[in-house]
Amino acid sequence: MLTLSAMIPVNVNDPSHTLKIHGKEILRESIFFDLEHYLYKEPIAIGVFGAAVYNETEEAVVTTQYMIENKKDAKAVLEMTKTYFEEMKSLGKKYLVTFSGNNDFLVINHLFHKYHIHYDFSEEFVLVDLQKEYEKKFQKNIGLKNLEKLHHIEREGALISGMTLAKTFSKIIKDRGYIERMPREKIEKILKYNEDDVVNLFNIMNQWEDVTQEDVMALEEKLLQEKMEKLALKAMMEEEKEEKAKNTTEEFGYSS
Repeated sequence: MLTLSAMIPVNVNDPSHTLKIHGKEILRESIFFDLEHYLYKEPIAIGVFGAAVYNETEEAVVTTQYMIENKKDAKAVLEMTKTYFEEMKSLGKKYLVTFSGNNDFLVINHLFHKYHIHYDFSEEFVLVDLQKEYEKKFQKNIGLKNLEKLHHIEREGALISGMTLAKTFSKIIKDRGYIERMPREKIEKILKYNEDDVVNLFNIMNQWEDVTQEDVMALEEKLLQEKMEKLALKAMMEEEKEEKAKNTTEEFGYSS
């Protein structure tokens, strides 16, 4: 199994800027959590476990990641995940922060049950879902990448589709030697994608109150404009395609 840890320097904002739960600032007591997983009809394995916590002494976000290298790692990554959360709780962490975390919890709880690992996240931590917190604040739904745009967060790594991740983890599970043939850049890209997810959860919470209703409306207007431009471009390309087909028919003397 691949294990990775990193320390990323950050500046914590004044409490007036940060997300509070029941009026309490929770940034220093939170774990920021995200999974990349493989499902086929039912959860098969966690491909990458990612988590981050704020270390006040170092003034940094400390990330921890585990990535499977073969089928045998499927249970080991779950055991390491449980150990990680137990250790973080012993250090005083009380909140578990996700974005649209229901799916991640569905997967990990299913796999815990499958491998007879006993752990109840809802009993050990207060669960905080930033997507739901956004809905409470603005009465609107949003995806993580658009929420990052609202907070002016630029990802360092490239975006990866869920389909691409699923295909990669499927090959790792089915082919013992696949991970050894994978380009190192591809592995690093997956790990960076997951790292950005957990670090940006921290960044969003750290800047939570900086986003206003006007910012939300401006983003929605921009996204609508981008959608209209894409539709117009698609229509133009379809017209050009039809015109080309028509010219080809006339050139060869075909008629309907």
